[in-house]
Amino acid sequence: MSVTAPQGFAAAGVAAGLKSTGKPDVAVVVNRGPRKVGAAVFTSNRAQANPIIWSRQAIQDGIVEAVVLNSGGANCFTGTFGFQTTHQTAEKAAELLGVSAGDVLVCSTGLIGSGDEVFRGKVLAGTADAIAQLSEDGGDAAAAAIMTTDTRPKTAVRTGDGWTIGGIAKGAGMLAPGLATMLVVITTDADLDAEQADAALRAATGRTFDRLDSDGCMSTNDQVTLLANAASGIRPDLDAFAASLADLCRDLAEQLQQDAEGAGHDVTIEVANAASESDAVEVGRSVARNNLFKAAIFGNDPNWGRVLAAIGTTTAEFDPYDTDVWMNGVRVCTAGGPDRPREDVDLTPRATHVLIDLKVGTATATILTNDLTHDYVHENSAYSS
Repeated sequence: MSVTAPQGFAAAGVAAGLKSTGKPDVAVVVNRGPRKVGAAVFTSNRAQANPIIWSRQAIQDGIVEAVVLNSGGANCFTGTFGFQTTHQTAEKAAELLGVSAGDVLVCSTGLIGSGDEVFRGKVLAGTADAIAQLSEDGGDAAAAAIMTTDTRPKTAVRTGDGWTIGGIAKGAGMLAPGLATMLVVITTDADLDAEQADAALRAATGRTFDRLDSDGCMSTNDQVTLLANAASGIRPDLDAFAASLADLCRDLAEQLQQDAEGAGHDVTIEVANAASESDAVEVGRSVARNNLFKAAIFGNDPNWGRVLAAIGTTTAEFDPYDTDVWMNGVRVCTAGGPDRPREDVDLTPRATHVLIDLKVGTATATILTNDLTHDYVHENSAYSS
């Protein structure tokens, strides 16, 4: 049930004709209260789509009644017309739900530069159709409707002491950090105020979605939204809620990693014994974005030299001649030199673990990425705006 697992939420997903396949492409998630708390984080890409511009304004008061999402068109770089389309989408939802348009967030995903009168008409009609089909069991339908190049929906649910959290996500390409890395809607029936919801969401995304760096490409449309309605009547222990929310976000991030466009390996890069957490993140990200390393993993080659070379481009504290590297449990490099033979390393499983021991402190961080494959290049060469 995902986003409709918590009490007091309804959702729907419908086919509005935005996708040439005829598959569902418009989703609505509605908070039925009693509270209407909302928090959101957005892409830090300076090039932002019209729905991001709208939702940044709408979230300022910490009140969200509903989220309308469409796939099949990003509504980005579509000028004044595109912003008007987003505004009209919020107004259409508000009219049908009996709420303020300023309390409706809008999300879009798909080709950049797509958006015309036909697109607008389909989004508005789809919004009305989805609202007419709202259901307390509609979370999975909404999850399916927001997919683009995804091969499967991403959903997760966590339960606490009398409260529940549910989430849906989409994303398979342009997965790089910047507060968020995809479209995500998370709901909870826990009783939180706007400040608590915002703090918990930012803490969770900072160590989960923000550490998914699949292809180094940051989208123009990324948004993660948390809706809280207090329908359970439970004020949660904030630490317990934050931990559960982070766990749900980690689950969704891993699902996105495992469905990345064309990927053959899901690579977990763990950096240990760094001087600071920021150093550990910088090191992990430098390796995750290194195309030579990613190509080596695709070829099942435990080329640890490319790992050290990538670390050397960072400002992190480390000694290249006192750094160890493990691949799938085999130490291939010790003190900056070769250790076990490459034949000892099996990189044929999809799950790949790389451990980098910097030996200069106690901080750690983990970055999720993928290999660089022929299929990824082919898919993105054919995905044209």
